[in-house]
Amino acid sequence: MVRRKTFGDICLDTFVYVFLILLAITTLFPFLNVFSKAVSAEWAVISGKVGIYPIDFQLDTMKFVVTSSQFQDSFLVSIIVTVVGTFTAIVLTSLTAYPLSKKNIPGIKLVLILFVFSMLFNGGMIPNYLLIRSLGLMDSLGALILPSLVNVFNLLLIKTYYENVPPSLEESASLDGASNLTILFRIIIPISKPVIATVCLFYAVSYWNDYINPLLYINSQELKPLQLYLRDVAIVMDSNAAGVMKSADELMNVTPDGVRAATIIASTVPILLVYPLLQRHFIKGIMIGSVKG
Repeated sequence: MVRRKTFGDICLDTFVYVFLILLAITTLFPFLNVFSKAVSAEWAVISGKVGIYPIDFQLDTMKFVVTSSQFQDSFLVSIIVTVVGTFTAIVLTSLTAYPLSKKNIPGIKLVLILFVFSMLFNGGMIPNYLLIRSLGLMDSLGALILPSLVNVFNLLLIKTYYENVPPSLEESASLDGASNLTILFRIIIPISKPVIATVCLFYAVSYWNDYINPLLYINSQELKPLQLYLRDVAIVMDSNAAGVMKSADELMNVTPDGVRAATIIASTVPILLVYPLLQRHFIKGIMIGSVKG
């Protein structure tokens, strides 16, 4: 029987919904302010009149930012690092999580403890820097991809998901002569799309927003990802960023604040577009129809 909601339940639900809506609106305000500065007229930005909506809408600042050669180079580097890193990371994480989900393998608990230990305790920035330098990865895309290939938290998420897969699926495949890799790629991973999509999103956001690794390992201007370019523009300390501001003022009469805001928007929108592509996997049934009878 379905219990009817009391007046207290309705009041509590209303309070929760109103609170969450107000919280969502509050967190949206900074983004709206940055977007408005990116597409507002110069005089409105300079005078501080831009709030959460644009004034004298224009796209000159956005056009200047996205047509900048350095922005395009940095954007391409971020795309390469995010796509290659996410794909490689999800493959390695899935392969590693599968044996860890098998409790009958001798010594697997010790291996799992070592993974968890590495998540709680790590060498730190200086040992990681020395390792990357000793491997000859300084000032290369490998330094941006390899250090984050296997995230233990994501590994544990996939491992826990694998453990909930009905054993009858693997037993049936084994009786048909399927190997462990065949079972993993043909059965386990296809029915694990929700967690795979979730972890893919985690990895993609992590690679796209990575700032510390590029700052430590990248020196060449052509290998700077978007986050370092955004840093140069935002704090106006790098010589190239200062040049951007100067040329913007001379050529297009836009404000430094507008250029910074436009760069932030151009850097944020691509990763926001990834979520709708993966959203449907979050709400799908996990095991519906996997086992019959």
